[in-house]
Amino acid sequence: MATILFPKSVVLPIRCTTEGEQPKSINNNNNGYSLFGVRPPRPRRIILVRHGESEGNVDESAYTRIADPRIGLTEKGMKEAEECGRNIKEMIDGDGVEDWSVYFYVSPYKRTRQTLQHLATSFHRRRIAGMREEPRLREQDFGNFQDREKMRVEKAVRMLYGRFFYRFPNGESAADVYDRITGFRETLKSDIDVGRFQPPGQRNPNMNLVLVSHGLTLRVFLMRWYKWTVEQYERLNNLGNGKMIVMEKGFGGRYTLLLHHTEKELRQFGLTDEMLIDQEWQKHAKIGELNYDCAMMNSFFTHFDDECTVT
Repeated sequence: MATILFPKSVVLPIRCTTEGEQPKSINNNNNGYSLFGVRPPRPRRIILVRHGESEGNVDESAYTRIADPRIGLTEKGMKEAEECGRNIKEMIDGDGVEDWSVYFYVSPYKRTRQTLQHLATSFHRRRIAGMREEPRLREQDFGNFQDREKMRVEKAVRMLYGRFFYRFPNGESAADVYDRITGFRETLKSDIDVGRFQPPGQRNPNMNLVLVSHGLTLRVFLMRWYKWTVEQYERLNNLGNGKMIVMEKGFGGRYTLLLHHTEKELRQFGLTDEMLIDQEWQKHAKIGELNYDCAMMNSFFTHFDDECTVT
């Protein structure tokens, strides 16, 4: 007889009750959610925000004088952050619900923290459920910026080698960022599953998560979330300073880019036909479902065309 192995996560201690005693409910302290209970509703949106214009965006030589984590925003960047906050609030107000909230995850770099401070001026205290500084959302480490000419050469070499795999001397590649974003994604999914950004017992479906980070880091986050390929990643364009891209919960509970953004906007961002087809599927698919008619698979395994030939 075959042995059935259950996942460790569902193996719980069992205590016998005495006659007439009612068994107590199991609670693993995850916001009142037990393994046999009802999951908290997923947040309505995950909003990705790139920091406002920084001193480094205006003058790349700033990196030769100031450490990357201490590069701050320009006056224009502060205004961009404030405008982004107003745009987020306007978008949420458009839902027509009263009990909405926002929860922020932010890179620890100065320019992202400043972006959050200015962005958050659009929200009253009662609307902000909380915030967490998350080091894994930091910018790609470009290594030693003291030699400006050397960095120009390194960036030119990266374009020839490939933006994803090229690692800067004493720094990171986008592939390295992918590894740490994978860890953050698992943390984020866990937070969503247990409703950690809501008070115990709350089941508010109108929570909005906002990730304030950096251009490359956010592109890698989307790549990891939607399982895009390296080639697809390298087609993507950076978000503008103080701009956002919105993952909104679809009809089946999964997150899609096609509810908030138009096809034209996503094509400008760099999405291909295959990626857009998948986003349309994400709009209606349920959590845990697999896309058995994946456009990417059909284009990769070209021998499938032979199966359509009538002999």
